[in-house]
Amino acid sequence: MSAPHSLALVGGGKMGSALLGGWLAAGFAPARVNVYDPAPSDALKTLAAEKGFALNPPHAAAEAVVLAVKPQVLDSVASGISALFGRDTFLLSILAGKTVANLAARLPVSAILRAMPNTPAAIGRGVTGVYANESVSADQRAKAEFLLSGVGGVEWVERESLIDAVTAISGSGPAYVFHLVEALAQAGAELGLPPDLALRLARATVEGSGELLFRQPETSAEILRKNVTSPGGTTQAALDVLMADEGLTALMARATAAARQRAEDLSG
Repeated sequence: MSAPHSLALVGGGKMGSALLGGWLAAGFAPARVNVYDPAPSDALKTLAAEKGFALNPPHAAAEAVVLAVKPQVLDSVASGISALFGRDTFLLSILAGKTVANLAARLPVSAILRAMPNTPAAIGRGVTGVYANESVSADQRAKAEFLLSGVGGVEWVERESLIDAVTAISGSGPAYVFHLVEALAQAGAELGLPPDLALRLARATVEGSGELLFRQPETSAEILRKNVTSPGGTTQAALDVLMADEGLTALMARATAAARQRAEDLSG
């Protein structure tokens, strides 16, 4: 993978800053990065001073533009960043729901990639689904993968419509896991555990289980589940509820369908 010669990051919020941190950690030269944010946080200002990248300099065309603002503000942002795009610029957008057509109609660029990272990118353990339109060259794909791999794994999809499904599964997925901790802790309290102890147990259980998945990539989740489950035991009793027809699988299908629909709604 190769890095772009110059890079403009538009949006220095949580995800933009996570990507920026990954690039810098991977050795991307700060002098080749310009960051644009109308209201930069104190942390972003401090990082710019420490690392040496330019914060809100005059607009200049870059080889790669990474768009990391909230999708609801695309229209207001797009009108002010046209000078960032040159003849050979490619756009890497992480805006949920904003299609290639949406972006091409608002910005002077034809080579467009849509990506959906998730919040574990902040610790380098994210995963990003990405789609490239037909105007993106092989070299640009490689450079986009370099930019995204700084914060975790990269998975390519060949149809743009699948980005909304990626959003529903991995993009929003960390929130589902965090809510699992909340639900498990509440269940523990209802079983009589002190609430603080129930929360510690729930949190440590999810943390450890995730780490086990990470450390055993060749072992399927199904096998790991079966390894915990003794026939006729306590875990099996709980799984009989969770794996019932209207259990967790059906609930997750409804939840992720709602997330995908919202991503589609944002494309307007």
